[in-house]
Amino acid sequence: MEHLNYRHKTTRQASGTQTSAVVGVVASGNLEVLVERALPHHDCEVDIHSQATGFGDVWSAVIADFVSRRAVGGLRFSINDGGARPDTVALRLAQAVRVMEGGQQ
Repeated sequence: MEHLNYRHKTTRQASGTQTSAVVGVVASGNLEVLVERALPHHDCEVDIHSQATGFGDVWSAVIADFVSRRAVGGLRFSINDGGARPDTVALRLAQAVRVMEGGQQ
């Protein structure tokens, strides 16, 4: 198992009032994303536990792209990965932010 952690500074604070959310499931090569409002408004943290090792560069690129496209300031993401593809990771992260904004899964 591999553990990765990424912290980013952001200028856009996450909107909405939802305090936490969970999207996805760790089964059949998917992943689970837990997100909570737990950081100062200019920080974003993504903590990853993955069964697939050696993909740190891919994770770094996917997370950096996600943070640059979304208002995620103040959010801490915890990801439990079962071997998901990068497009699935991006989808689940977007779903988590949408729930935090007050939308449905």
